[in-house]
Amino acid sequence: MHSTFLRTSFPILLICLLVKEAFGQSVSEPGIAVTDPLVKEKCGSCHPSDERGNMQRISWERATPEGWQEALRRMRLVYDLELTPDQSRSILQYLSTNHGFAPDETKPLRDDLERRIREQTGVPEQFTRACGGCHRLSRVFAWRRSADDWKELIDRHVNRYNVPPNPDALAFLNKNIPLHTPEWDAWGTRLPRPSPLGRWLVTANLPGRGTYLGEMNVNEDFTTKVTLQSVRDGSRLTRAGTGILYGGHSWRGTSKGAGGASPNDPASEAREVMWISSDASKATGRWFWGEYQEFGFDVVLQRSIAGSILLAVDRASLKAGAKGYRIRLLGEKFPARVSVSDISLGPGVTVRRIVSSSPDEISAEVDVAADAVPGKRDVVLGRSMLPGAIAIYDRVDYIKVTPESALAGFSDESRAAGYQPFEAVGFHRGPDGKRRTDDDVDLGPVDVTWSLKVFYEADGSRTDFVGEVGASGLFTPASKSGNNNFDVWVVAKATSELDNNGKPLVGKSYLVVTIPYYTFRGRRYTRDLDRWVEEGPAQR
Repeated sequence: MHSTFLRTSFPILLICLLVKEAFGQSVSEPGIAVTDPLVKEKCGSCHPSDERGNMQRISWERATPEGWQEALRRMRLVYDLELTPDQSRSILQYLSTNHGFAPDETKPLRDDLERRIREQTGVPEQFTRACGGCHRLSRVFAWRRSADDWKELIDRHVNRYNVPPNPDALAFLNKNIPLHTPEWDAWGTRLPRPSPLGRWLVTANLPGRGTYLGEMNVNEDFTTKVTLQSVRDGSRLTRAGTGILYGGHSWRGTSKGAGGASPNDPASEAREVMWISSDASKATGRWFWGEYQEFGFDVVLQRSIAGSILLAVDRASLKAGAKGYRIRLLGEKFPARVSVSDISLGPGVTVRRIVSSSPDEISAEVDVAADAVPGKRDVVLGRSMLPGAIAIYDRVDYIKVTPESALAGFSDESRAAGYQPFEAVGFHRGPDGKRRTDDDVDLGPVDVTWSLKVFYEADGSRTDFVGEVGASGLFTPASKSGNNNFDVWVVAKATSELDNNGKPLVGKSYLVVTIPYYTFRGRRYTRDLDRWVEEGPAQR
């Protein structure tokens, strides 16, 4: 039996050993063959191919477009890889499509790519010990590798950065971020992939300015035109841009409107990061701008349908016992005639009459019963529904200022200021009757006045040397800071909502206002989102 095993298995074992010797890596997992001639030409001298078309390292890795872009940049800077802009774009498109991600695999890292500052929660201890000192979890999730490739990467970190070996971290990576997944196996072979071309309906929310509705048209050459109208004040906005689709679902683009004079102007030039669903019926993401990407629309795109479609309601909440509330339902293709029976806002809410109706807007008066149970309600118009679009409440129990912690930056001769928009959101205590628990009900923005309070300073002390918060909640840093950092409270005081003692409700956010550069032991660092990055010749 042993001789039979050796006769049949030895050639395979020998081939694997020879391939490993040639590649410098194991072939214990199937690789993803590289078929693009340009990738082979430009990368083949350092990443040789085997007889199956697998290229060293590349065939055992998958990454986001940003991950592959960073890898190409590193190859140019460190290994003198010569690429024209067109070649770079072609290679990036190929790798992002054929060695990229399935739509569902992008969910853990979307916040990071959309430039949202989020508190990392639920981070495994083994990751924190091994990788968390230098990397956010989303940074690690931006790559998928074979078990051997993960091991090689960890071994390089051990040798290069004197990181202690951590078998638990390797087990975590292999289990949670493997090269091959059912999602990728299904998506990677799906052809043709959905197209983003055509007309999309847009719902976009800009903190401090509210909701905008409109449409986005993507042309054959991937140029775009967006028209939006503010739900709050009716102002109109047109944006034009261009984009590219990676892997059939990852949209990356830029666009701008006419204007952009103020920092938070919705016409400002923005980067677009969006994720198209696997059936191409919906897309979500963020269009962002600013020195530190602090401004941005939260965007939802959806395809138009044959019948009516609800996009938004102009109110986020209704108070129990109130009569004659005027609400507007916004969308498209509304019926020519609408009756009160066509609209439902859930139990305890009665539609009294239709005030006006047009193909894209219905105005109605509603009454809310005094005993209406607090909580979210679906808004229904015929067969169209907005889940949880209206909240019913008996009182505003507390105010939360969002974001609850943030970072802003002073400017200097080479860096623009880092602003920070804030919103004051009212909350109901929820079914459990306790404040600040998971079942609390978001009631939407409330009217407040804004102020700042510097830590360890007496009430009423001046704050103009730090900056100011405008009526819309936008924090603007002072023009000159010296060489100081400041910890401040951003305070929102309600104009009409009171606490149990009859005093205005108050919410706070923790804000750090800091300098653009920090020098330590002769090295210069610059702030990038929530971390400091060393600046040197390679980075410049």
